[in-house]
Amino acid sequence: MPGLLITLEGVDGCGKTTQAQLLTDWLRESGCCVVLTRQPGGTPIGDQLREVVLSPKHRITPEAELFLYLADRAVHVSEVITPALSQGCLVVCERYTDSTLAYQGYGRGLDLDLLRHLNDMATGGVAPDLTLVLDIPPTEARLDASRLDRLESAGGGFRARVAEGFREIARLEPRRVKLVNGMQSVEAVHAEVVALARHLLAQVRPKEGP
Repeated sequence: MPGLLITLEGVDGCGKTTQAQLLTDWLRESGCCVVLTRQPGGTPIGDQLREVVLSPKHRITPEAELFLYLADRAVHVSEVITPALSQGCLVVCERYTDSTLAYQGYGRGLDLDLLRHLNDMATGGVAPDLTLVLDIPPTEARLDASRLDRLESAGGGFRARVAEGFREIARLEPRRVKLVNGMQSVEAVHAEVVALARHLLAQVRPKEGP
């Protein structure tokens, strides 16, 4: 079976981390080689960039924010994602190129076509096979007010633009990007995620028998 890239997206506090871990566990139980990772982060350099870009201590322009994320992505794809895919593994990644479109494009107002071009440069054209957007009202984001990072502190209006951005991405790319109702129970969301992942696997796994 070829390597596959599954990404989980959504506004901060939508439950991505929980669902990424549950999906990884299910895939491993199904006999798949799986690498669970995240952006920003996932590499030693990426972890340092994550600290810089998310720290509330820093004031960063939208353009600088963008290039920090792109630098993280370029390293992450080269060191983690591409090697795993070349070995035939499934990669489950929290956040990827769609976060750049939603946050820096729809959220910050940077040019979407330019962002798509820069995403392609940073990834070398490595695109997700399936993207799952955990869709919740921005007002329902499950955030710890005592420890908000820089983006989580950007305010309700920003989160609303980001959430709408993810929905627009799903509207434009319905075959790849699937909206999942993140307001359901953890178990119900997981069941929906598994059903979508199972459908993807069924498309690429060779049929058994004559």
